[in-house]
Amino acid sequence: MSLQTTLERIGDVTSKYFVLWVVAVAPLALYSPETFTPIAPYITPLLGIIMLGMGLTLTPADFRRVVERPRDVFVGAASQWLLMPLFAYGLVALLGLPPEIGIGLILVGAAPGGTASNVMTYLGRGDVALSVTITTVTTVAAPVVMPAWIVLLAGESISVTFAEMAASIVQVVLLPVISGLLLRYVLDRYAPTVARAGVSIFPAVSVVAIVAIIAAVVGLNVTTILSAGLVVLLAVVLHNGLGLGSGYGIGRASGMPEERARTCAFEVGLQNSGLAVALATAHFGASAALIPALFSVWHNVSGPALATLFSRMDDDDGSASEGGSASTAD
Repeated sequence: MSLQTTLERIGDVTSKYFVLWVVAVAPLALYSPETFTPIAPYITPLLGIIMLGMGLTLTPADFRRVVERPRDVFVGAASQWLLMPLFAYGLVALLGLPPEIGIGLILVGAAPGGTASNVMTYLGRGDVALSVTITTVTTVAAPVVMPAWIVLLAGESISVTFAEMAASIVQVVLLPVISGLLLRYVLDRYAPTVARAGVSIFPAVSVVAIVAIIAAVVGLNVTTILSAGLVVLLAVVLHNGLGLGSGYGIGRASGMPEERARTCAFEVGLQNSGLAVALATAHFGASAALIPALFSVWHNVSGPALATLFSRMDDDDGSASEGGSASTAD
């Protein structure tokens, strides 16, 4: 077996059982928080590694698609930018979440798309190229869009400034993504074998990093988790469900074909909760990181479930989604 094949298998297995790793480590962190809380100071660097991996998966062709299909990209990105922050704000008010916890839900709502949306789009036979493009656009715009929403929706209850949050997002997201993109370009040109190996193994690295972040946040919030309980979990489930449902509905209402509407569902409903965790920990405290951490767990349950539903719908119709098959070949 070649090294490349081995790396691909490691990446595939680690990603395939991602939900199991998360479900296993969360109770362990509740039972023995002191084992995982030492990871807390490394949350931001770990997220940087994840975003570097995202950059490695991007090519110039992904950015050219913004020009090729601007309407669908705009609909998907605008839906995420507008709906998820407003859903979060409404749920905080409706459920009466304490400000120190509610800010975490608003952070999730204002976050850009995460790489999970790309994976779920692939599994759900959506348009993967469109998914990657929307994720890229929302990520690049995050240093402006995310702080703007936080200041607008929670301005009176926070002390952190727009500039401080924007600087954090540039450091944690934009610079690693650009570094990964440039590294991929150089490796593709001068060391293509190394480039393929990096792309193969980085899913496993990202999974380990995300699981470590979740474990640290759960360990830091044992008391809050046990006391807040069902209301916090309900906020996470409703927020995620509203995003998935409205994303799909807007996609269909705007005239997107089925495979692109599925993409819109995942792009709107699956957020970069790791970024929300990092910002919450850096600027608002451990309690604010609770909902983003729980969102990381939950959307990696709801996402695969919806992807499975979509793929079964195609199987029941007797054929796979034509658009999904075409897009995964891009």
